[in-house]
Amino acid sequence: MRRYEIIFVVRPDVTDEDVEKLITQMQAVVSNSGGKVENVEKMGRRKLAYRIARQREGYYVLFVLEGSGDTVKEFERRLKVTDAVLKYLTVRVDEELKRVEKLKALRAKQEARRPRSKPAAAPPPQPATEPAMG
Repeated sequence: MRRYEIIFVVRPDVTDEDVEKLITQMQAVVSNSGGKVENVEKMGRRKLAYRIARQREGYYVLFVLEGSGDTVKEFERRLKVTDAVLKYLTVRVDEELKRVEKLKALRAKQEARRPRSKPAAAPPPQPATEPAMG
């Protein structure tokens, strides 16, 4: 199973009840296709970076899920045919997590190989000398 993040933007004129229905429907799509929804984050209404379908705002929803490519294809197909959805973006994050874990292991290995040096002893304090007048 691969891990994906799917974010989509819903038209701002859609009611909260309809957004909840859409989220419930999309969760059912994932579970019916053998996937698992890890997290659903309703990010709320935000200003868009540019106009999309004459809209300046949108309601953002983020899904984090585990599933196969078929799960994501069905999820995206449903988003395409839903009139309320303005845009969506799917990102596969499992490869990124593997790379981060590999880098952490490599850094830990390098730290273990690096010899620990003792801190250098501070030089002994020298007596302050006053300038000679002359």
